[in-house]
Amino acid sequence: QVQLLESGGGLVQAGGSLRLSCAAFGRTAGSGIVGWFRQAPGKERTFVAAIEWRDGSTRYADSMKGRFTISRDNARTAVYLQMNGLRPEDTAVYYCAAAPQFTIVVAATIHYDYWGQGTQVTVSS
Repeated sequence: QVQLLESGGGLVQAGGSLRLSCAAFGRTAGSGIVGWFRQAPGKERTFVAAIEWRDGSTRYADSMKGRFTISRDNARTAVYLQMNGLRPEDTAVYYCAAAPQFTIVVAATIHYDYWGQGTQVTVSS
């Protein structure tokens, strides 16, 4: 079991930055991988980035490379998403998700068993 709690969302102007946090709790927290996804109104939930707890390997959606950075703390209790150069099209609810059974970084939502409640990110033009 893993519980996830996101924080750090808010309203920011285009070109600005935000740092999202995902706190992980539970028996299998700190195992496998943690990913960030986002969902804009009327659209499907899409992959943003993910990281493997043990060795820190990462994977990004192409449109986020160079702007977003995912990281984790050494205690394996939190994952972060640093978002720079934000654009209005980045506006969405951002979700943290965990896949404790995986040892490679996967992007498909189907692989993630545990989800947080989400945090709203709004980028104004």
